[in-house]
Amino acid sequence: MELFSRPRRLRQNSLTRELTAETTLNVNRLIQPYFVCDGKNVKDEINGLPGIFRESVDSLTKTIESDLKLGINNIMLFGVTDRKDALATSASDEKNPVIQAIKELKKQFGNDLLIGADVCLCAYTDTGHCGVTEHDVINNDKSAEILSLMALRLAESGCDIVAPSDMMDGRVGAIRATLEKNDFKDTLIMAYTAKYSSSYYGPFRNAANSAPGKGDRKGYQMDFRNRSEAMTELELDEAEGADIVMVKPAMAYLDIISDFKQNTSLPIAAYNVSGEYTAVKLLVKENLADENIMVIENLTAITRAGASIILTYHLRDILENGWHNA
Repeated sequence: MELFSRPRRLRQNSLTRELTAETTLNVNRLIQPYFVCDGKNVKDEINGLPGIFRESVDSLTKTIESDLKLGINNIMLFGVTDRKDALATSASDEKNPVIQAIKELKKQFGNDLLIGADVCLCAYTDTGHCGVTEHDVINNDKSAEILSLMALRLAESGCDIVAPSDMMDGRVGAIRATLEKNDFKDTLIMAYTAKYSSSYYGPFRNAANSAPGKGDRKGYQMDFRNRSEAMTELELDEAEGADIVMVKPAMAYLDIISDFKQNTSLPIAAYNVSGEYTAVKLLVKENLADENIMVIENLTAITRAGASIILTYHLRDILENGWHNA
């Protein structure tokens, strides 16, 4: 054959492939989630999230000390507690395990650790909903007030990034105004901008004991059939003062990540969620996939779509096994 254009030339060996790769996964832009709970000496592996634990502050501190040595210095904390009520008061009180954990982690590790914390009420309301409920209806504005107080308490404890994941209207602006008013101008807001009502959250809800007791979250999380609506959410969160915008979940929403990339100059985060993580683990358990190859492929796809920051439960495995260098 007389061919002048042969794309395979650029694929013929590993050095050529590496030289011409368009997308490279940067492990310094990955964030490891952790679940922190009440009590002492608690470290319980989470059913459905192999290798991920609910930990009390004392145990979490030891885990993060070890993880820092691996190279994990970006973390996101999620609270787990049995202290729940209608107004989610435990979300912002001194006994909140996340607030206690941030104080201890900052005391021990200082600026070696970038700490983010989830801002949502689902783990703290007795309904399991992300906002406060009155007469079986979510009160959006009252919820935003409580979320703002929660974000303030997290910032006061030393949190670097507050991450509202509740999808209440106006909550980013309310949080930004509260932080500014109380002189926390440098606290970052990583907004869950396009958080879809998804079936991929099951293992997380088990981990955080945060499944709604009645109804579902379709009244505030986004409809997975919608694409352009995400641009409305993006415009609002930018205007309200978000520093980083997020798409959640990641793998089934690569088109939304790509849309964000085309429509904002803000850093774009994506959450490689619990169901996506567990799906890989189950395939590997059944000898149907090579874990290292699949994990790097998935995270590279998320990066290729436009995300510069990825929250993923795979980070510890990646660093322990050197998958990113393979």
